[in-house]
Amino acid sequence: MGLNELAPGEKGVVIELYTTGSMRRRFLDIGLVRNTVVECVGRSPGGDPSAYLIRGAVIAIRAEDCRSVRVCRQEG
Repeated sequence: MGLNELAPGEKGVVIELYTTGSMRRRFLDIGLVRNTVVECVGRSPGGDPSAYLIRGAVIAIRAEDCRSVRVCRQEG
């Protein structure tokens, strides 16, 4: 599933990044790498972007960019 499919309050573990170029570099720079736990903490009123807790920092990411991040939903 894509990162954009996590609902607010849900957590997921990064499996793979399916992007290249500058967006891949940005994801790697913020610590969005394999086995990283990511929590969706909220969505903007319009639904895009969404805010994610990544390694202690809250980062807003557009749904279009989140589709290239594959995650596995984490229970509990």
